[in-house]
Amino acid sequence: MSISHVLLGVLAEGPAHGYDLKREHDARFPAAKPLAFGQVYASLARLERDGLVEVAETRVDGGPERTTYALTAAGEQSLRTWLAQTETPGPYPADDLVRKTVTALRLGVDAPGFLRAQREVHLARMRELVVEQRRSTAFEARIAVDHLISHLDADLRWLETAAVRAAEEGVTR
Repeated sequence: MSISHVLLGVLAEGPAHGYDLKREHDARFPAAKPLAFGQVYASLARLERDGLVEVAETRVDGGPERTTYALTAAGEQSLRTWLAQTETPGPYPADDLVRKTVTALRLGVDAPGFLRAQREVHLARMRELVVEQRRSTAFEARIAVDHLISHLDADLRWLETAAVRAAEEGVTR
């Protein structure tokens, strides 16, 4: 429910319509996959059904109908409860990387080549994020990118360890 809670967090700053919620989410998390409008409106429908948001206004200004949503008292309480809870560490998206690497090594794929190629992909993504971070003016976005860079750095260290272990085991194919 974290997307819904992030939307509640945006609404805690004031009423907004779906387009503004999507734009604000994407600005706060520039390195994440942008939210689809369908995901925003589906989340808003669930939040409204659960009494966490309400329609503040519906307006037609020569274009499509725009519905503005506002946080309810129950929504504010749900947001506070969510923010007070800690998150369980992992699993991280790198789990797919681990599964793929172990499978590739077990099947005799060129271990040094595979690990080297994966390292290059990680380094390229890290460079993109550093550039993106320099362009970002919002400290929240920089913090979100810091998190991704830290995980990429950890993945790079893990890839180096995997290469050493593969070499120690004589896995060269």
